[in-house]
Amino acid sequence: MLPLSKPFKAKDQAEKAREKYSERERREVAVGVIRDWQKAQDYVRDWEAREMEPKIAADPMTIEQAKERYLTDATARCLNESTIYKYRLLFKQLTDFSQRHGLRYLKELEIETLDLFRSEWKDGARSSLKKLERLRAFLRFCERRKWIDRNPALDLKAPKIQNRPTFPFTHAEIVKVLAAFEKYGARAGIANAQRLKAFVPVLRYSGMRIGDAVRCGVDRITGNKLFLYTQKTGVPVHCILPDFVLRELDAAPKSSEGHFFWTGKSKLHSAIGKWQRRLQTLFELAEVPGGHAHRFRDTFAVELLLAGVPLERVSVLLGHQSVRITERHYSPWVRSRQEQLEQDLRRVWEQDPIALMETKGTPEVHGERKQFN
Repeated sequence: MLPLSKPFKAKDQAEKAREKYSERERREVAVGVIRDWQKAQDYVRDWEAREMEPKIAADPMTIEQAKERYLTDATARCLNESTIYKYRLLFKQLTDFSQRHGLRYLKELEIETLDLFRSEWKDGARSSLKKLERLRAFLRFCERRKWIDRNPALDLKAPKIQNRPTFPFTHAEIVKVLAAFEKYGARAGIANAQRLKAFVPVLRYSGMRIGDAVRCGVDRITGNKLFLYTQKTGVPVHCILPDFVLRELDAAPKSSEGHFFWTGKSKLHSAIGKWQRRLQTLFELAEVPGGHAHRFRDTFAVELLLAGVPLERVSVLLGHQSVRITERHYSPWVRSRQEQLEQDLRRVWEQDPIALMETKGTPEVHGERKQFN
């Protein structure tokens, strides 16, 4: 019969490794403690040998692997093609930079390395900020999957941005643009001029960004209502188009069966580039300096605000995530706000004792006024 100390010692050692091994092994040890001291000892020695075996570490994530994983995830999240295209441009720069500096693994992208990477960017302040945001999003994706310990891009300070003033078209400039379609038709052909003649009022009277206008499908217009987007609450947002805009859309040859201004076969960013060049040609023919597509969106917003439409409603039509974004860009144009300021000032001046005395003063108060040379 075995001494009592040995089974208890084996049992104690087995308990220490209980959480590290399979249920079958633990059950066999428990039985071995009672019936077979030697077998229990064999198990313990085997476990100790396993603990001493070198752990085979997984290969660290490479930059190329991480980029592919991120693009796959971006596609699965149904991000806009234009957004994915911008990530591809960033990754192309990162690949070129990594090859020139002998970088392969994701963990090699430390703060000093990213400083050097950003120093090679040739973008302006606003474009540089957007690129930095994409770089941070990519590395945050990697951090959450434990491929890196932390996101080094968070330590890169954002460039200082000066908000550009809102610059809507004047009525005179709009008239000059509309008058330039004939010249454009003589240069680019009647069909292209007709499409552009429909494209411009869609931008002006819908407030859509150029990318949204290019991919606007025929099925998004019902009667005189243009479907813009669906809010987070599930409520659809529509824009009422003037009758003349609908007539121009009907008269213009469609680029494809399902779209007004896009064949649907080319890359969206390529189609957007074509329409930007067409607009630039039109602005040159119209002799409108500084013309670009986003000014139609500014014109849409400003004209609504000057007509007294509340800022909150304009924000919904523009599709801003927060009314603060709309306020930052368009608050100087809010007519009701300026009128309220004027009313506040009148009310205060009506109660100001000096203003009252000067307004309702009598000869007894002021005496006889004299003219000073």
